[in-house]
Amino acid sequence: MPTSFPVFCVAVLLVAAATAPCGANVMPLRPPATPLITHDPYFSVWSFSDTLHESETVHWTGAPHPLTCVVFVDGRPYRLMGKEPAEVPPLDQVGLEVHPTRTTYGFAGGGISAQLTFLTPALPTDLDVLSRPVTYLTWAMRSSDAQQHRVQLAFAASALLAVNKASQEVEAARAADGRLELLRVGTVEQPVLAKKGDNLRIDWGYLYLGVSSTLRPQMRVLTEDAYRNFMQTGILPRATNEKAAARSSASNLWLGISLDLGIVSKRLVQRTILVGYDDLYSIEYFGTKLRPYWRRSGASMEALLAQAHQDYERLATACQRFDAELEADLIAAGGEAYRRIGVLAYRQAIAGNKLAADANGQPLLFPKENFSNGCVATVDVLYPMSPQFLLLSPTLTKAMLVPILDYASSPRWKWPFAPHDLGTYPKANGQVYGGGEASEENQMPVEESGNMLILLAALAKAEGNASFAARYWRVVTKWAEYLSEKGFDPENQLCTDDFAGHLAHNVNLSAKAIIALAAYGMLCEMTGDKTSASQYRALAEQYAQQWVERASDPECTRLAFDRPGTWSQKYNLVWDRVLGFHLFPEAVLRKEAAWYRRVQNQYGLPLDSRKDYTKLDWTIWTACLTGDRSDFDALVTPVASWLQTTPDRLPMTDWYDTKSGRCVGFRARPVVGGVFIKLIADEKVWRKWAMRDR
Repeated sequence: MPTSFPVFCVAVLLVAAATAPCGANVMPLRPPATPLITHDPYFSVWSFSDTLHESETVHWTGAPHPLTCVVFVDGRPYRLMGKEPAEVPPLDQVGLEVHPTRTTYGFAGGGISAQLTFLTPALPTDLDVLSRPVTYLTWAMRSSDAQQHRVQLAFAASALLAVNKASQEVEAARAADGRLELLRVGTVEQPVLAKKGDNLRIDWGYLYLGVSSTLRPQMRVLTEDAYRNFMQTGILPRATNEKAAARSSASNLWLGISLDLGIVSKRLVQRTILVGYDDLYSIEYFGTKLRPYWRRSGASMEALLAQAHQDYERLATACQRFDAELEADLIAAGGEAYRRIGVLAYRQAIAGNKLAADANGQPLLFPKENFSNGCVATVDVLYPMSPQFLLLSPTLTKAMLVPILDYASSPRWKWPFAPHDLGTYPKANGQVYGGGEASEENQMPVEESGNMLILLAALAKAEGNASFAARYWRVVTKWAEYLSEKGFDPENQLCTDDFAGHLAHNVNLSAKAIIALAAYGMLCEMTGDKTSASQYRALAEQYAQQWVERASDPECTRLAFDRPGTWSQKYNLVWDRVLGFHLFPEAVLRKEAAWYRRVQNQYGLPLDSRKDYTKLDWTIWTACLTGDRSDFDALVTPVASWLQTTPDRLPMTDWYDTKSGRCVGFRARPVVGGVFIKLIADEKVWRKWAMRDR
């Protein structure tokens, strides 16, 4: 690993920079959970506490995925990460920053100032780098008392990161490739893609730790007793045969690294460890095992780690620039509250997806319904998470749409409406929701068809052409024809908010169908079919006028056409503004916004008049309906307050109670990518980012 330190890290190393607020009267950041390693639904490690040494690190499901670090200053141990060993005192944590690609903790005590940065280079226009399952852990230290100090780091990763259950047997060993010293661990059984479901961890492939050979690291596979001794003394046991593999239950094995920082004075001293996970195969796609995108040409994990080691300084600089620009746009659009929501959402949305490659090397992006139903490639997950990807990578937007479009175009899918999903993660072998392919009962016909048409139109706007949609024109037209007949006044069916149950005459769902018909008309226009474009635009305008007449109550619009005195968030209307259709009168939108501001609770706007719970993603969309900054701030400020104070310590839920602030269900879902809707509603900002992906 290069020993020079990127310039941006010098700035963030200062304790003042770590603790200074971004504006007056801004509280120090306290996420409900702090992202550390965020790659995909299996390789996803978080801290669920205010300080990094208050609790052990965990998988997003809450299962233990312990990473531990102790720093020895002049021989005296201090804990930086992990709650064990309890007898070792923690170094005071004095700062926390979370950015789209980085999380940085600040510490002080024992005569030193220290920073620990987790860098996951999730750069959306570099798919090779984005798909790399490698996070850099960088420690940077200097003296804070004008004295010189001898400093040593003791770091360990549990074999629990490579198993679903703690009792599974693992095998760990040391390796090297000349540039890096490596440790790896994985299950003995290696049941590749054998399981499917929600509350699961990966139990195939291998966890890797890598350190530059020039740093002369000491590295060992440790039993539980040896690990505890190492963390208390900094001393690793002697190696009898460094290449020999060790076998034990996962709960009894650790990968341990000792790094000597030497004498630390005023000058910064840095050490970096690479933490990677080689999953071998990522997704089963209609019976075929798909490789992760980075491995589409057959690269080995050892070669990938060596390349990642070589690229560190370049990527650290690129990530700092990306973070700074994206955060500046978030602040300009919605202030510090919006920035905090956006950076947490970015990390979570990335970690809720897996980027794989088909046999031709084409990227395919598969989201997972974390703590929902475990489905893979769900259309009503693609729809809410899409703003992040439409903004930053139309290529990834296509990668998430291709699996659904190919499936819907195949002989297997016999329905005139769009599918709901492709199976249960990580097995994308065909729809399982609502009875699967053979049943129409409990599907979401208007929901999913509308979602797909709107997404295709938004992609066409981002790219400036409709060539992608044209590849699937037969099925796209079939969905438009279905909505022209069934969309305006939906029958008793589910929408994406399926936890609320079936609802007939759903006004918000009707709005989606109307906008989707206009979206199809837009696609017709872009592909040269002027006649159909005019026909579908006219139909959308006719339906929008009828919608206003039938949905209106004195102060707002209804939940259902036949239910006066009710109301709901009309979050689907945001696409009327984003796509520039202007089907619905501004006066209606302003009346809605005024109503929402009156009826919201302490932690946000309820989803509708039936319950006090809400959806995070939909609230941000609803806040954008008028384009008025005061309306946006009024609805988003309570959401930011909820994130800061919710008693539930877990990755952002998108379904919570607006009075208590408690999670109702779901966690760590990629749908939070939807909070970027405010940025794509600004055409200049959208164009700036989308152009970089061409």
